[in-house]
Amino acid sequence: MRVVEAGNKATVYRQRMPGGSDCSAVPPLRVGIACGGTGGHLFPGLAVAEVLRQRGAEVTLFVSPKEVDRRAVRGVHGCAVEVLPVAAWQAGSRWRCLTGWLRAWRRVRRLCRAGEAWVVLGMGGFSSVPVLGAARRAGHPVFLHESNAVPGRANRWLVRWVDRAFVGFECAAKAWPGRPVECTGTPVRSSFAEAGRLDAIRRADEQRRVRLELGLEAEAPTVLVVGGSQGARGLNEAVLQALPQWQRTRAPVQWIHVTGQEDESRVRAAYAAQKVRAVVMPFSEAMAELMLAATVVLSRAGASFLAELAAVGVPALLVPFPAAADDHQWHNARCLADSGAARVLRQSEATPERLIRELGELLDGDEVRRAMVTAQRRWHRPEAAARIAEALWEAGQQRVAEVRPRVCCGPTVAAIHG
Repeated sequence: MRVVEAGNKATVYRQRMPGGSDCSAVPPLRVGIACGGTGGHLFPGLAVAEVLRQRGAEVTLFVSPKEVDRRAVRGVHGCAVEVLPVAAWQAGSRWRCLTGWLRAWRRVRRLCRAGEAWVVLGMGGFSSVPVLGAARRAGHPVFLHESNAVPGRANRWLVRWVDRAFVGFECAAKAWPGRPVECTGTPVRSSFAEAGRLDAIRRADEQRRVRLELGLEAEAPTVLVVGGSQGARGLNEAVLQALPQWQRTRAPVQWIHVTGQEDESRVRAAYAAQKVRAVVMPFSEAMAELMLAATVVLSRAGASFLAELAAVGVPALLVPFPAAADDHQWHNARCLADSGAARVLRQSEATPERLIRELGELLDGDEVRRAMVTAQRRWHRPEAAARIAEALWEAGQQRVAEVRPRVCCGPTVAAIHG
């Protein structure tokens, strides 16, 4: 008998057979989600986990030791978290990556035993490789999700072994002809979907409330700058270079700037030197509220963030991270820009003059902003998390039926409260 804790509650599942026999327990459905490495993998995984938990599944999140993962899972309740010793596959760390994968693979094999009902979802990135490999070896159903317009290296390798792949962009499915692929969109957490559903009056009220709580003026135009969990330095620098000229040539605006851990003090000092009203923070767990506060967003083009942006509906100027693998952020941004849902600049094009002109046109153009938000609606897939969760649930129920005869008997269904 296994007890799995979820907050202060643990549940033990057992069912009597007809005729009073105590054999053939009903095992719980356990779902593993490999979602570590970047916020772009982690946050969509959390959105799927949220739906599965509501359906009664026991969810384990497999994450990396990176600080972005540890920080994001601190506020997660009701899920087990396994920190795996994985590292990215890149020059200079490949031996460490291979040994980390092997150790992680062994740990996942011990956890996801063949006689239990597990389903495993990989959200892409280096942390998915040992998790999906171990789960497949144990005979469990495995799935993956690709958020980006161009599939990443890990998913390109893993797709041959999975039962089904889900993609955020339709163009990504074309990279896997003949494979079972479904375009679901990229899941977003419920806070973003709820923000996007606000009517105009409630949205305006929320915008004023958030601005005031941040210490900003309630009615002043506001630019939100977000560099993402990686690649923030170049975007921070572009904004700081543009500030003096902005102050000389444009009407004042106020700024919310999410800098990343390393640049917080430097960026705060730069705004202070220019006497600019700004709220500066290294990271935010309330990104949906920050988006509601913004008139315009200036950001990188990670797929998860773009899905959240489309869910809330905020005009955006995108500057893709130029060092992203396979230049996938550029392809993400182009998909939105080609449909009118955003504007895009290469990092090399993000000069002070271009940033000021592009942001200025968005801030000044009410009709331009409205048209952009309308175009973003086609990119918001509110059912994405539920659709992926449903596919995992269906596969899991089949797995429960397969392993049920092998599980030892026990008492009837009971709940133990700790």
